[in-house]
Amino acid sequence: MAGRVLVAVKRAADYNARIRVKPDKTGVDLSNVKMSMNPFCEIAVEEALRVKEAKLAEEVVAVSIGPKGAADTLRTALAMGADRAVHVQTDLEVQPLAVAKLLAAVARREQPGLFLLGKQAIDDDSNQTGQMLAALMGWPQATFASKLELDAAAKKATVTREVDGGLETVRLALPAVVTADLRLNEPRYATLPNIMKAKKKPLAVLTPEELGVDASPRLETLSVEEPAKRKGGVILSSAAELVDRLRNEAKVI
Repeated sequence: MAGRVLVAVKRAADYNARIRVKPDKTGVDLSNVKMSMNPFCEIAVEEALRVKEAKLAEEVVAVSIGPKGAADTLRTALAMGADRAVHVQTDLEVQPLAVAKLLAAVARREQPGLFLLGKQAIDDDSNQTGQMLAALMGWPQATFASKLELDAAAKKATVTREVDGGLETVRLALPAVVTADLRLNEPRYATLPNIMKAKKKPLAVLTPEELGVDASPRLETLSVEEPAKRKGGVILSSAAELVDRLRNEAKVI
């Protein structure tokens, strides 16, 4: 295939953490909240490592965009087995288009044969970055991948995608962008020796300005609110009463 696989990783609130909205409703309160690698990004890292282990790539490079703390997420990717990392450090609220532009700038520097991403992040659920990245690079894309097979000789990738009606199989020319779905693989745990080794692996720090990208937010969040609390259920005495409530109270029939 190619000498290099790039894989994007995002620092997000841990999926077990309890999320609270700020009192002024300007956003989510992340103070004292455990942060970790986005679960779909973990799957993308695992797949990149499997590509290398199959001798279809020589190097796996993890890329993250965000504040200083994102370096910890990159160290996790390095401990899993990535060879080196690139941290685009910024304290701005980076939105999907800005992320895609920054990843594209890194891709132009690194010239990978494959770019792997999680299909979405569990914090904003945007599911846009992979698609935007492919458009900016002019590369083919396969989203929601549940299986990936590479043909090094033909420089092609065969991807099974999870779609609403079942499964779809597509064949792409490389380089390409692939976004990982839940069933693509099961990520490995980082062992203690590899965690120690990760501290010595290269981690380059860049800025959006160095990459020539304006990462300023284009969308403004007006308000963030918690979902309405679910009301308790009631026991009805007959089907006729149920129909009456559906028609006159819920007004769904």
